[in-house]
Amino acid sequence: MQRSNLKITKEFPSLVVLLMVLTCMLSPVSAQESSVTSLDVDVQKYEPYPAEIGQYVDVWIKVENYRSGQSDDVSIKLVPEYPLSLDSENNAIKNIGILSPGSASVQEYRLYVDENAKPGTATFDVYYRSDSDSSWLKNTFEMKVGSTTFESRGTLELEEVKAYPGVFSPSDTGMISFTLTNSATQNTITFEGKDYDTNARIQSASLSGSSILVTSGVQEAGIIGPGNSATLTFNIEAPEDTPDGTYYLDLSVIGNSHAYNNNWRVPITVDSSALKMIPSKPMTLVNGEGKIQFDVANLHPNTLSSVSIRPEAEGVKFSPAEYFVGTMKPDELFTIEFTAVVADEKTLTPLTLTADYRNGFNEHSISEEIGSFEITEENNGSGATTAATAFGLVIVAGSSLLVYRKKKQDKIQD
Repeated sequence: MQRSNLKITKEFPSLVVLLMVLTCMLSPVSAQESSVTSLDVDVQKYEPYPAEIGQYVDVWIKVENYRSGQSDDVSIKLVPEYPLSLDSENNAIKNIGILSPGSASVQEYRLYVDENAKPGTATFDVYYRSDSDSSWLKNTFEMKVGSTTFESRGTLELEEVKAYPGVFSPSDTGMISFTLTNSATQNTITFEGKDYDTNARIQSASLSGSSILVTSGVQEAGIIGPGNSATLTFNIEAPEDTPDGTYYLDLSVIGNSHAYNNNWRVPITVDSSALKMIPSKPMTLVNGEGKIQFDVANLHPNTLSSVSIRPEAEGVKFSPAEYFVGTMKPDELFTIEFTAVVADEKTLTPLTLTADYRNGFNEHSISEEIGSFEITEENNGSGATTAATAFGLVIVAGSSLLVYRKKKQDKIQD
């Protein structure tokens, strides 16, 4: 009896471990861990900038559905920290409702900056969820608190926007630059009996986006004199899974004072189309050799550079081994030609063309299987055909010789 008890005691720890593993596998994970959201939350802007001590500041929160699925009951909740507080606790939660894929909603909050606050940085949390059964997710944002204004009247205008590359492919990184011009035409201006300079100041400039990632931080350009310009450049990235389409970045510029802040929405285009390679004549090899010809077309709406084409097929040698095309403009077409020689017909495989190219400074490579070779044999008066002809001549000559010998023997007998 004791032996039986001893056996159970030894196996008991193993059973406990097994039960614990099964429990972990079958028990649901926490709501925070299991929640999958298609939402992205960002602060679009706040005014005045910086937030004034002892005054209210308005904050605009943008919520965007960046995935393919619909969010049925979107809500956000703003929770500020001292020295910030909500104008009313009843306004903390805002229910947005349905957000379709690719759509966004902007919600406005009003915060109060405590009169005893010191200049610096304040923080607040934005909680969000896609439906009422999901757990709250949180993002933390900062707000500058102070009273920095300038007695200037220069006005900034967005004069030019340049993206490099001009059209992004998924996974591309690049740059976007903004040229801001002070539209003032004179050095001073009189307003309500007071003289002001017409310098334009850029206290800060920030770029934000959800589908397109901005990898540069806030910039400061300083003072821009009347008629002068400044260029701000940001690094951006189109994630690899970005669908084709037009996306908008938000450029926010804090100017001379609260009345001179600017916000612009700037479009960025993503297009996954690339090079297309099409045979321009049948891929026929006569007696194991021939020329293959095909067209290369640039279907991308941007100029591509460093374009090169490599043919590949088992059992075939190509000359040249690689054809360098160079730069191709949108819708431009090149016809190129390779010489192909069959080295081993037993291992022959279909022809694959590989194209390497650059979009901006992003390297890309695509491969297409074009098709199989057609192998034919032709009588060109040489090789096996010539040998057969020579063999035939030998047979004819041999027959004549036999006839001659036979006739000679007949005469001797006579």
